[in-house]
Amino acid sequence: MSERTFVGGIHPGYFKDYSSGKPITSARAPAQVIISLHQNIGAPCDPVVQVGDEVKMGQKIGEPKGFVSAPIFASVSGKVTKIEPFNHPLGNPVLAVFIENDGQDTPDEGMKPGKTLEELSAEEIKKIAKDAGLVGLGGATFPTHVKLSPPPEIKIDTVIINGAECEPFLTADHRQMLEQSDDIVYGLKAFMKALGATKGIIGIEDNKFDAVESMKKAVAEGKGDYDIEVHTLHTKYPQGAEKMLIKATTGREVPPGALPMAVNVVNQNSGTAVALAEAIKLGKPLYERVVTITGPGIKEPANLLVRNGTLVKDLIEQCGGMTDDARKLILGGPMMGLAQPTDEVPALKGTSGVLVLTEEFVKDLPISPCIKCGKCLDVCPMSLMPNFIGSASEKNMIDLAEKYGAMDCFECGCCTYTCPAKRPLVQWIRIAKGEIGARRKK
Repeated sequence: MSERTFVGGIHPGYFKDYSSGKPITSARAPAQVIISLHQNIGAPCDPVVQVGDEVKMGQKIGEPKGFVSAPIFASVSGKVTKIEPFNHPLGNPVLAVFIENDGQDTPDEGMKPGKTLEELSAEEIKKIAKDAGLVGLGGATFPTHVKLSPPPEIKIDTVIINGAECEPFLTADHRQMLEQSDDIVYGLKAFMKALGATKGIIGIEDNKFDAVESMKKAVAEGKGDYDIEVHTLHTKYPQGAEKMLIKATTGREVPPGALPMAVNVVNQNSGTAVALAEAIKLGKPLYERVVTITGPGIKEPANLLVRNGTLVKDLIEQCGGMTDDARKLILGGPMMGLAQPTDEVPALKGTSGVLVLTEEFVKDLPISPCIKCGKCLDVCPMSLMPNFIGSASEKNMIDLAEKYGAMDCFECGCCTYTCPAKRPLVQWIRIAKGEIGARRKK
């Protein structure tokens, strides 16, 4: 067993066998895509097309409003039929571009290879990442070019590729490490060159040993003069969280409230590395990604290459539909994903999984008062006191919740998972964080 890990965490059932053996296949392009104009942490985009316009696959349709944002591209060629608010995984409707697919997949003229990695400068790599609309594909959707632009006084010496994929059920990263390992190494080298980093690390949990072997082979064949290692990590949730991954692979501890660059590290998801490799090699912007369609409520689980703006309903239909006892739909994994009231919601850049659970996995248990067992303290990877933060938020004592460190919580769900009283601690903490954030903006 690997010793590379962190303090705290849990060992939920991982349930990856539903889809881990399913190779990546291309999802059918729908007759219509509905592409949301807000698909990243930060500012949304403004539409740069109008109703009636003919667009090409890979053409920019959304222009960023600010630095912390990323452009959005058409995932099919066809005609813009509407630009209006539509369902969004976060809840409130968001402005979206409706494109009627002409079935031709006519590529935008800008989609063509440019310079090789060896020929590119650091600034050119950053520009490619920005112009291609890259964001963190592990689910956080932080714009990639922002991560590649630390303050001048900060020297990044290490880039870590997150291949942990610690969320139960999800296997998209696993499959890409098996099938696109060379591109992951290529993307890591590009990240290192863009940042001037001298060390590259690929972290993979030891429940994906085939991916470990695949990536070691790809590193040996493709690293060239770059210093790159594959680290096998102990399987424990949330091993893939930024601060946990940094601790496990480098021993460095990111201070509370700080970003990884505070310890001279930048993390990137393995899927984002593939996207950067494709942007450099093919001139391809981010208009599709690998999504795991899985769970006991899916008849034929799969790992699909999905066009941005495809409705979840269409993806589920391509996987044989839902089982008769399907009860709950989640975008992402069961720990940090978002439950959805409808399948009429589009896949986004950050959609890593579509999970459907059955009655067996969804039980409405009564919430009890805190029994002071301390289990949530033991498992919290941030060494917080989730019981205190949650109780303060429940009583609308937001100042107290902030004092206890609510903003340091990254909502991994370990506390809620382990609580014998079934208290919705993450939900309460999320409410407190929202209120604290709103106050700080004022």
